[in-house]
Amino acid sequence: MKGKLSNQDQQNLFHSTLKEIVNPTHELVILAHQIDWKGFEDSFSSLYSHTGQPGIPIRTMVGLLLLKRIYNLGDETVMVQWLQNPYFQYFCGEADFQWSYPCDPSDLVHFRKRIGTEGSERIFQASVELRNAIKLSFII
Repeated sequence: MKGKLSNQDQQNLFHSTLKEIVNPTHELVILAHQIDWKGFEDSFSSLYSHTGQPGIPIRTMVGLLLLKRIYNLGDETVMVQWLQNPYFQYFCGEADFQWSYPCDPSDLVHFRKRIGTEGSERIFQASVELRNAIKLSFII
């Protein structure tokens, strides 16, 4: 007898939320829930104006810089990976899968200038802690 799959209906990836399609035990999903995103927002929100065009969300920018450091990627490369990887998007706070870049790669340079040496050092320290957490998850 020929085998048959029990459910032939495929879930539509692009009508599902990222929370519905990502594996809750994936390292980036777990880490996304352990990071103090509000702390970053509180630290950096004073560097934004209340007038003019809204900026890229702080969580997105910090998330991209963390992913860049964790996986040793360049500004352009992290954008390509973000576009292709639902885990990168989830980590950066997206609810739905996105089909376009969250910002121009040059915006990462502008954000690093905006937050200065102290802010960059804070993100670097967080990335070191996250890399160590990822290494530990592979050992366990």
